[in-house]
Amino acid sequence: MLERWKKRSIMLLTDIILLSLAVWLSFAMRTGSWQPDLHDGIGLLIAAPLVTIPLFITLGLYRAIIRFMSGQALVAVVQGITASALSLSLLSLVFEWQGIPRSVYPIYWGTALLLVGSSRYLIRYHYQQTCQRTGHTNIAIYGAGQSGIQLAAALEGMPEYRVSAFIDDNPTLQKAIIHGVRVYSPEALPELMNTLNLRQVLLAMPSASHARRREIIQTLESLPIHVRTIPELSELVSGQRAISEIREISIDELLGRTPVAPKASLLSQCISGHAVMVTGAGGSIGSELCRQIIRLQPTRLVLFESSEFALYQIEQELLSLATHERLKVPIIPMLGSVQDYQRIEEALRQHRINTVYHAAAYKHVPMVEHNPIEGLRNNVFGTLRTAQAARAVGVDYFILISTDKAVRPTNVMGASKRMAELVLQGLAKMPGDTCFSMVRFGNVLGSSGSVVPLFREQIRGGGPITVTHPDIIRYFMTIPEAAQLVIQAGAMAQGGEVFVLDMGEPVKIVDLAKRMIHLSGLTIQDDNNPNGEIAITFSGLRPGEKLYEELLIGESPQNTSHSRIFMAHEEHLTWPEVMKMLDTLETYCQQRDLSGIYRLLHKSIPGFKHPGNLPLVAGESTRNMVIPFPRKLEGAA
Repeated sequence: MLERWKKRSIMLLTDIILLSLAVWLSFAMRTGSWQPDLHDGIGLLIAAPLVTIPLFITLGLYRAIIRFMSGQALVAVVQGITASALSLSLLSLVFEWQGIPRSVYPIYWGTALLLVGSSRYLIRYHYQQTCQRTGHTNIAIYGAGQSGIQLAAALEGMPEYRVSAFIDDNPTLQKAIIHGVRVYSPEALPELMNTLNLRQVLLAMPSASHARRREIIQTLESLPIHVRTIPELSELVSGQRAISEIREISIDELLGRTPVAPKASLLSQCISGHAVMVTGAGGSIGSELCRQIIRLQPTRLVLFESSEFALYQIEQELLSLATHERLKVPIIPMLGSVQDYQRIEEALRQHRINTVYHAAAYKHVPMVEHNPIEGLRNNVFGTLRTAQAARAVGVDYFILISTDKAVRPTNVMGASKRMAELVLQGLAKMPGDTCFSMVRFGNVLGSSGSVVPLFREQIRGGGPITVTHPDIIRYFMTIPEAAQLVIQAGAMAQGGEVFVLDMGEPVKIVDLAKRMIHLSGLTIQDDNNPNGEIAITFSGLRPGEKLYEELLIGESPQNTSHSRIFMAHEEHLTWPEVMKMLDTLETYCQQRDLSGIYRLLHKSIPGFKHPGNLPLVAGESTRNMVIPFPRKLEGAA
């Protein structure tokens, strides 16, 4: 590989030769002889490179990297040759050169443009052919509009890719040639995969509607080809991403719905002009709440988080977001546990918080099953102490992020979240200025512990993809939509409501796995296709896992002013009943009495079903296990 200065020197010497050759050829074509009488044209032979090379240097032609040369570089060549032809004609007048026909100058302009321009094209073509011989991936770009053209130009400098076809639905573009590549109809894609040896399809339609993108992706799913995409339009416009930053199809593009326009009054009611605190600010839901809240211009945003790393990450992200979008919102990171009443009260009082979004929780079902006491302490007593501190300080709004697993739970995590709901329902009936409410929804796409990143990692590793049960189904929602609906639901609260979100249609997890395999351009290995690339295996339901989730305990949810937010009518306990339940639970937690905990959950949580046979230590039953523990309740971070 030659050094840059050597390449530039070669190009400069080549241009000197080509410019002099252009002068000679212009005389030859004008006179019709290969041995033209140049007369004073000898001066032109010498002057042409002396005049033109400085012009090319000024226009930056020798700074351009030939293999990345764009239309702008060709414009510079035209400008340089035009200036050169005019300068040479002016020199001939000044020095009164004889025997030079006037038609030589336009002939020289065309000849020099052809020689200099084609030299750069041939070098780029040679580079591309060399790269292709050393290995590349043939791709088709779906979308022959401006974004597709820009993507093709960007990929020309990437030897690992070769754009072999454009695909577009627009009949007026089909059969056109763009960057030397033909535009085909979508119907031709299956045949093109064989004739052009296509390996990937890149979607270049950042401005297309969500419904249209989903329709195209579903069409491509049936083809054994890897489908990827360029960033979204908002990311390109904001400068967050470049058009060449190709990414995998996000699963929310398959499962996510077309968002309903939010109600501005609901979004701003509890946030704009108010001091807001988010507990669990570094988690999946908590961090997205922070991103949306900061854009609604609170007077300050307090990030309360037990994980130092997660807190640092979300703080840095929000500071960058605030700088980029010119948001003048103070961001206050606070380390602490939601079980630490004093720390919570200190944060609320010091920063005069008006609204609390309580997203801090242990949410992974198997993890809480294996650590039930810690899960109950964090989810139940953490909610109790945070809510009591908010009530003592006089916070205006307190919104709990709950889960569909709280409905007739079969696991400790779900039962702990239902207990947390009962705590708030009980507090809501007590005198006070704080409006308590809960928002319950299902799985969010891409959150930590979600099946989507797990499946993607398993596909990268060559499989197999593990699914717990062939019939298991789940509701899914994108994180941004869930956070937006949480904010709006909280603004509707009058006190004690349990809001449930419309989660759309349930998704069969095994079908989700199959779609992800297809979009990766791979085939499923099963009895019908034993030579497939990725197998799907079934590991059996995990402890406490349901085949399907529910959002309602009662019946007939009540409509609200938002089409995707409903209000549930559910039984609740009085505050004295809640305190009695919590006192008993605290005693069992202190004594490490899992048998007593399970009996209490069966008694207190409607529909709770749990086998209660998870070992804390291999080979030991949790039934009737009692381990002495100090009376002081220890807090989990």
